[in-house]
Amino acid sequence: MSLAPFDHQPRTRLIYGNGTLSRVGELAREFGGTRVLVVSDPGIVKAGYSERAAGFMREVGLAVEIFGEVRENPSTEDVDACVKVARDFGADFIIGLGGGSSIDTAKGCNFILTNGGRMHDYWGTGKAAKPMLPLIAIPTTSGTGSECQSYALISDAETHVKMACGDPKAAARVAILDPELTVSQPQRVTVCTGIDALSHALETAVTNKRNALSSLYSREGFRLCHSGFSRVLRDPTDLEARGMMLLGAAYAGTAIENSMLGAAHSCANPLTAKFHVVHGEAVGVMLPHIIRFNSQLPEIAAVYESYFEGDLADRVSELLWEAKMPRHIADYGVKEENLRDLAEMAAKQWTAQFNPRLPSVEDFVELYRAAL
Repeated sequence: MSLAPFDHQPRTRLIYGNGTLSRVGELAREFGGTRVLVVSDPGIVKAGYSERAAGFMREVGLAVEIFGEVRENPSTEDVDACVKVARDFGADFIIGLGGGSSIDTAKGCNFILTNGGRMHDYWGTGKAAKPMLPLIAIPTTSGTGSECQSYALISDAETHVKMACGDPKAAARVAILDPELTVSQPQRVTVCTGIDALSHALETAVTNKRNALSSLYSREGFRLCHSGFSRVLRDPTDLEARGMMLLGAAYAGTAIENSMLGAAHSCANPLTAKFHVVHGEAVGVMLPHIIRFNSQLPEIAAVYESYFEGDLADRVSELLWEAKMPRHIADYGVKEENLRDLAEMAAKQWTAQFNPRLPSVEDFVELYRAAL
């Protein structure tokens, strides 16, 4: 475990348990909300969760508007559409209800609604000069851990470059972790988000920014997600396993806040941008190869060995097989002639700098080739 210096200030209150969505009204009122914007996606709206949350808030006298048009991998267009609804409604409180896309869009909306400008102005850290509205994050998937982070990942609508826009004020005041909300998600969503959460736990465990605190969250996040993943695949109604995945994803998200991510995410983003690979699948297909690449450092190999007795890279491949996910990027249409372009894009990704071994463009070419 690294004993590097750290400065951790918990910003998000965690409320965990079955049925805890019912507390959203009292919590919004507690933080001074009167006109609440619920930011969600069409699937969550169709499942009835958005209206259910709105009902709890209306019961305590709050006015509620639902923006339910968030798309996967939200772009600046999604944020701009959300901001328009928020302004027209006069929102003074925001709820992010859904997967990481909904929560990130809610954060992005908060930046512009309170500080003006456009998302590009907040690319980086700490660029919001004015206070931001209180935010409650309610994840319905067990994946990104965005509910425990102060960053929003928003893509430029034209270039498709993912911008990490972070500020301590953007973090949710409260994250409601209600396992019951995750039971209805489609199997493919369960798989993609679950692999994403596992990758977060494993990448944060070895970055060059890891510290004693982040390591605690990384380890427990991995333990919970690894224990719950196969159980959820076998029985999607296993509420205890769903809870393990949800809490594990939140812990891994907290680890990201303190440790950042690594080369698996650097490799994943170009696959999403160029070949439209879903983020969780893109990270998953590259993760075993990143583990082997990093394991060439003895101290990193020792960390991996402490997480899993056996070959961790092979174990991740087994989980991909168990989840019926592709284990080769050729399955997504990637060819040898695409590897150089992908590698050059990967080398420019912001997470690459935190990998314990800094990969060169040539290293990325070989990593993609190993996954081909």
